[in-house]
Amino acid sequence: MVNANAEKKPRRQQILEALAGELETSPGAPITTAGLARAVGISEAALYRHFPSKAKMFEALIEFSEETIFGLITRIQNEETGALSRCEKTLKLILGFSSRNPGITRILIGDALVGENQRLRVRVNQFNERIETQIKQFLREGVMHGELPANSQISAIANLIISVAEGRMSQYVRSSFNRNPMEFWDQQWPIMMACIASESEDLALAVS
Repeated sequence: MVNANAEKKPRRQQILEALAGELETSPGAPITTAGLARAVGISEAALYRHFPSKAKMFEALIEFSEETIFGLITRIQNEETGALSRCEKTLKLILGFSSRNPGITRILIGDALVGENQRLRVRVNQFNERIETQIKQFLREGVMHGELPANSQISAIANLIISVAEGRMSQYVRSSFNRNPMEFWDQQWPIMMACIASESEDLALAVS
């Protein structure tokens, strides 16, 4: 049964929220359009009027993630000047988004896409690659402004940062959403940055 507040929302939004809810509450269970229609309180025919396929629903949630995260990354870029500060806030943004959207997190790490259309996995890979590219850009600007050594291994650092974030999101899913992706992050980020700075200094000494 759909409550009164749900009735005020656009039907398309109700459907996407039902999908995200099913992904959160029924990990490992197949998601069917019949089940989603029941969750929203409409017929399958009505559901298909809004989304021609389940893949289109997944795509809509990926688009929501892209619009939300990259919109906020643009704000970070405009408000923060330091490269490492931009990287930190970007990663906190992603992990915070993950903690608030457990069902969508399953999509972003590919867990919910097993057996689904291959183009969804391609879309998620592009999403993650775009974030890594943005981190690289922040780091390159840090080198340009002297915040990082000129010989910093930009690609390696960016990949390390993204890998840690993806690992924490995977832990979140594996723990049935009990282990928050933000856990220990405020302690871990300074450790990561200290290691990166130390490695960069050692490399600078080795090639000088």
